Amino acid sequence: MVGVPASSANLGPGFDSIGLALGLWDRYVITTSDTPGLVIEVSGEGADDVPTDERHLVHATMRHTWGVLGCEPPAGLRIEALNGVPHSRGLGSSATAIAAGVVAAQALSVDSFPEAGEPVAIDRSLATHIASVLEGHPDNASASVLGGLTVSWMPDDSGLDRGDRTVTASIALHREVEVVVLVPDTQLATRTARAVLPAMVPLAAAAAGAGRAALLVHALTSDPGHLHAATRDWLHQEARRPAYPETMRLVDALRAQGHAAVVSGAGPSVLVLTTRGAVDTVQTPVECAGWRRLTPGVPVRGATVTAC
Repeated sequence: MVGVPASSANLGPGFDSIGLALGLWDRYVITTSDTPGLVIEVSGEGADDVPTDERHLVHATMRHTWGVLGCEPPAGLRIEALNGVPHSRGLGSSATAIAAGVVAAQALSVDSFPEAGEPVAIDRSLATHIASVLEGHPDNASASVLGGLTVSWMPDDSGLDRGDRTVTASIALHREVEVVVLVPDTQLATRTARAVLPAMVPLAAAAAGAGRAALLVHALTSDPGHLHAATRDWLHQEARRPAYPETMRLVDALRAQGHAAVVSGAGPSVLVLTTRGAVDTVQTPVECAGWRRLTPGVPVRGATVTAC
């Protein structure tokens, strides 16, 4: 049994570097056999939209990971997927599937499999790196593999050529920090949201963003009173406004009320960073109806693998 949590990336100014695990889970039962063939059954979020053949992202990632590990894939494979992470909503559904494929392939490659119900050991550092390279950036992938709050960076091009790994710092979240996720019915492909980003930004915007990213880590770990200021962004949200006007309308309304609202990942969902005492005050404004409100919490542990 494989379980992987959703994630929210960027959190405002932490573009492509800061990630936060969310307590929405994709779960998989994966079995092997000596009889050749592939069977994939999907239920839950996106069940009618994802392929159930070799193109399924979990299966494709498992094949890739076995290649990295130098292992021969099994003759027969069955994947039963129960998806709890909404697709194309800025909640890391692709990274979740990729992380699941990486850790599942690792687990099925161990020399000694534990008894049913026991955890299977996985190399989380390697899993984070493989998933980050496949995803293209480490923010979502690291949070889904490791859980909690993560800050990650990938080696430069020469480092990747040398085989250097993605590096992630897991940071303890302040005990009072809570999250509210507001999910629309509409979807938005990440590639669409990234396509509108400018190739260059003004130096002043880059400097302001760097300062707020540093403040964001401080606010999330030591002083949540700074969350509103810490989530101001200059790099990506305004550039993407035409791609999700309703999302930015909601972000604007919530921030005007004093809430630390940001676009979740590439959108169109909205993430609000708040505190335990204030979580109930985060509600969708009347003028922004039609959003599903979730309070998933932040799991401190990410991907898990348990022997069946």
